[in-house]
Amino acid sequence: MNKFKFLKVSPNIKIRFLRNKHKKLPFIVFLHGFKSDLDGEKPSTFLKFCNSKRIGFLGLEYSGHGKSSGEFTKGNISKWSNQTSYVIKKIIKKKQFILVGSSMGSWISINQFKIFKKQIVGFLGIGSAPEFLEYLMWRKFSKKVKKEIKKKKIYNLKHGNYEYPISYQLIKDGRKNKVLNKKINYNIIVTMIHGSKDEVVPVSFSRKVLKIFPNSKRKLLIIKKVIIACHQKRI
Repeated sequence: MNKFKFLKVSPNIKIRFLRNKHKKLPFIVFLHGFKSDLDGEKPSTFLKFCNSKRIGFLGLEYSGHGKSSGEFTKGNISKWSNQTSYVIKKIIKKKQFILVGSSMGSWISINQFKIFKKQIVGFLGIGSAPEFLEYLMWRKFSKKVKKEIKKKKIYNLKHGNYEYPISYQLIKDGRKNKVLNKKINYNIIVTMIHGSKDEVVPVSFSRKVLKIFPNSKRKLLIIKKVIIACHQKRI
């Protein structure tokens, strides 16, 4: 039976993770999107696939997400990437694995390449959204909104039926995690899947991710007339 567990990554933060009992390689490491968790359809689908093939699965929830501890507004790309690295080191250790990143999870995934240089054997991005904080949020905010964020250090962004508390420190940290202007010279399989009707994250983001991997076997699968939502929440 698959059970959720918690791993203490710092004095005040416990990360909830899910792994199966199988040890066949390579592991699948699933990284969810912004304000999402492991209770959605995607992680469940990948877990079922791994169980059917009897290969290892690991999924985790960053601080402030799902049932992991910590305040969401105190988290950022750097912290969530470091937490991910810590959990992988503790659970997977030196074994090989394939990264599966959903939306923001692709950004977190790309940050793992500098840590696990010989262990990552594949990367699958779903509606990838690296650097979304700058390109899909900050640059689209009005001057009034930007002023409010700088003054109050936080802004409650409404999107559909959801509200996202966007902190100024999150925006600034995102700028420290630029990945689209870098190259990762791995000879692995890199596949991006994107819905052609995605109105939040354009397909161009998946194309930009593929350019990061010039030596890899690259493929872009565009699902026509479909929006690939990242859980019920977006990004």
